[in-house]
Amino acid sequence: MNCRFILPLLFVSFLTACAKPNEKVLFDGSSLDKWVKEGDVKIDNQILILTGEASQIVLKQGDYASFELSAQIRTTEYGKGFIGFHTDTKGNGGYRVAIDNDISNNEWWTKTGSLLSVRNLTKSLIGENEWFALKIRVEGKKISVKVNDEPVVEYIEPASPYRLPANAGQKLSKGLFTIKSTGSGAVEIKEITVSLLNNKNIDIAAQEAEATDETTDDIIKLHQANFPVLDYHVHLKENLSLELAKQQSRKFGINYALAPNCGIGFPITNDSGVIAYLDKMKEQPFVQAMQGEGREWPETFSKDVRDKFDYVFTDAMTFTDAKGRRTRLWMPDEVWVENEEEYMDLIVRKICDVMNEPMDVYVNPTFLPDAMNDRYDAFWTDTRQQKVIDAMVKAGKALEINARYEIPHKSFIQKAKAAGLKFTFGTNNSNADTGKLEYCIRMKNECNITAEDMFKPIRR
Repeated sequence: MNCRFILPLLFVSFLTACAKPNEKVLFDGSSLDKWVKEGDVKIDNQILILTGEASQIVLKQGDYASFELSAQIRTTEYGKGFIGFHTDTKGNGGYRVAIDNDISNNEWWTKTGSLLSVRNLTKSLIGENEWFALKIRVEGKKISVKVNDEPVVEYIEPASPYRLPANAGQKLSKGLFTIKSTGSGAVEIKEITVSLLNNKNIDIAAQEAEATDETTDDIIKLHQANFPVLDYHVHLKENLSLELAKQQSRKFGINYALAPNCGIGFPITNDSGVIAYLDKMKEQPFVQAMQGEGREWPETFSKDVRDKFDYVFTDAMTFTDAKGRRTRLWMPDEVWVENEEEYMDLIVRKICDVMNEPMDVYVNPTFLPDAMNDRYDAFWTDTRQQKVIDAMVKAGKALEINARYEIPHKSFIQKAKAAGLKFTFGTNNSNADTGKLEYCIRMKNECNITAEDMFKPIRR
């Protein structure tokens, strides 16, 4: 055979071998013939650009149920939007996956990859002006989202999903795709492809049996109410590995802030240890926090290194008592109480002193030693509560509502809210069981804590 014919045939064979079965190109950089466009939408240098609020494209034809959609995307400054699937011809209904790497906006808990109002994410794995791969897969009742091949959402729609009236259309069915810009900047796209998946072998009943029962789940209620769902106080443990933490976070729909214990006698004891830890965490889907341990931590770690975290927290459970003895309140053999009222006043003074340390959040708040904790409300008088709250207001610190110890009690939280303090929800897990923030959510509801009352981590 003539070489002139062999080479083209080989090239065609190569393309055929590389092509994915059932894959369709929805945008290849040359044309928007398959889409209906509205607003400021254009193609420039083979890049699809949607600029400003309300600019969108909606696929003209299709009846997509199970599929895998892939896109190469970049956001400019203040650019954000979403990809909708199972939408109608106007772009309504179905689910939406967020495209949002803007760290300046108020809704810091709906970052790129979020399955909006169902599994909101508090961290973007990429920044503005960075190209990234977004992959959305729907298989029966399972929805998964990957950012640069990192799984960030795994959700199974139950037989009876919990939806607020405004989100009634958030249910799996079939339909079209929509891409919309909702920010003042631009959403840019290089390519969009979709592969059809076969529903015939999917056991829907088995999927629904695996799903969370949303009729009793408080976490979905927070997502539906557009409330930030973040456990600000999670520690990796011997039985809670990095991989298990990721799986658990996706399963429960709770974002985690991972915090290494930093201080003398703890896993990280110097600046180089912090840098090594953060280098390992660079591509991980977690907010990064630092827990300062003991009272020496501000001198043990430099400001430059402390500022590499999204925020820093500490507690007042370690201090030197009136006789110069190192005290750790959670260890009974390191607590010496001679006069309970005087000791309580000492605890309050130590808490107020801690507010002068360079941290953002006061955690494990109002903790009392075992010998006194059975009379918590008697010791934590209004006067003592107010003294701590005044110190926190003056220093500009946020207050943790702690799920593990169920502290502080309601009266303290109400006073803190009235004083304008910001809040965090934290577990401070002792093992792999991080729970589902039950006490925090109960206090949120009873004290009317809103999304605006929550502390915003600073993305570093």
